[in-house]
Amino acid sequence: MIPKPYKQMHQSYPELMQAYESFGKAAKEAGPLSEREVSLVKLAVSLGAGLEGAAHSHCRKALEAGCTPDDLRHVAVVTAPTVGFPTMMRSRSWVEDVIKKQSQ
Repeated sequence: MIPKPYKQMHQSYPELMQAYESFGKAAKEAGPLSEREVSLVKLAVSLGAGLEGAAHSHCRKALEAGCTPDDLRHVAVVTAPTVGFPTMMRSRSWVEDVIKKQSQ
């Protein structure tokens, strides 16, 4: 599911979005991490940065890459010593949002 604002950016700025997506693809392919590992890293960064929309997106992408709901929950929990317990609880709720929606 591609969010409407993202689709609108593609319509308004096709060359910019093409460059942005190419940059992301090049970054992903620049090292040895698997698709699954990259998806978990991106989820962790999104959670740590407090980016709810990105966290939701990266949860969905991680599930598509073969991660399990428990993998996503573990990523959220592992952030606690770094970002703090309350922040982890907020992040974990974002993970649960996606897991719940996917199971419906």
